[in-house]
Amino acid sequence: MRFSESRNTTRWVIIFISFLIISLILWNTYTFFQIFKNEERLKMKLFVNAQITIVNADENTDVELPLQIFSNNTSIPVVLLLYDKVVSAKNVPDEILNDKKKRKNFLNKLKNENEPITFEYAPGKYQTLYYGNSALLNKLKYYPVALLLIIFLCVALIYNFYKSTKMATQNKLWAGMAKETAHQIGTPLSSLIGWVEILKTEEIDQSITSEIEKDVERLQTITDRFSKIGSVPVLEPHNIVEETLNTYEYLQSRFSKQVTFEYLAPDKPIFAMINPTLHSWTIENLVKNAIDAMRGKGNLELQIEQDLHHVKINVKDSGSGISKKQYKTIFEPGFTTKKRGWGLGLSLTKRIVEEYHNGNIKVLHSEIGKGTTFQISYKTIDPA
Repeated sequence: MRFSESRNTTRWVIIFISFLIISLILWNTYTFFQIFKNEERLKMKLFVNAQITIVNADENTDVELPLQIFSNNTSIPVVLLLYDKVVSAKNVPDEILNDKKKRKNFLNKLKNENEPITFEYAPGKYQTLYYGNSALLNKLKYYPVALLLIIFLCVALIYNFYKSTKMATQNKLWAGMAKETAHQIGTPLSSLIGWVEILKTEEIDQSITSEIEKDVERLQTITDRFSKIGSVPVLEPHNIVEETLNTYEYLQSRFSKQVTFEYLAPDKPIFAMINPTLHSWTIENLVKNAIDAMRGKGNLELQIEQDLHHVKINVKDSGSGISKKQYKTIFEPGFTTKKRGWGLGLSLTKRIVEEYHNGNIKVLHSEIGKGTTFQISYKTIDPA
């Protein structure tokens, strides 16, 4: 508890310090901007004084310094007006000066950036100087925006790294728990196998012991599944029609008679690189998901079809259906429409199909109130 509180306090301290640093950087940027802006206004006042000197100059006036002031301005756009007539301009494109509408818009833009300077260059005669921000000042103006964007990206990267690390840790934890569960089940399972062998020697209906044996074998399969979590499975060429049928027949015999099962598949074998244990888990998850969608009553169809390079397994139910916007979200961990459950079945199925078998799973078709069809697709191989 103390460790958790300490981590929480540290987190808030880091957030506060980060916020303080950002505030100081933004404040300093704003201060620099104002300093540069004031300096540029002082330059423009010197520009005005130079203009007054040149206008009132006679043969004895030294105009070298005023002319130097004019020539040194290479970054600040300026327009000098006598009433509405342009007297002179600097760092302004000719296309703006020659177009009355563009010139008016440009002057309004300069006026929004800086207050124009109106000065008396001779008794009763006035000119107005419009000037804008230099390129350096404009860059400085947008610097805080760029800084905030960089900070935002850094925070996003840190958050993504933290989230990924947390998910990786959770995945390792779940994998460890699954393997430990498989290990713990192994001991009583071995004992059950022994008891089944003893029952076979007794005068008991063999159909009963046969069904018990099937359930024990199923427990062995489930144990094998959990032991494979977190490990890269071994893929081998298998007849996918036969492997799917074995799982289908077992599930059919274990569910309510209110569910009508239908199995459609080619008579010939179709080979693909699969792990039988994980493939069985995939079919079981889809069948159970279909029966849940039908609330334990309806029609369930499992169909296998083949095209030129792929074998496709369709699991169709007559359940409630799903909307198109949920076609992808149903495969996300935690998504479930049931009151009970963790929403891991379809997420796990997608991982088995796409990450372990390099296949594809999708919602082929769904209609609200009429049912849903899921499709798994694997690449076929030539067993020879």
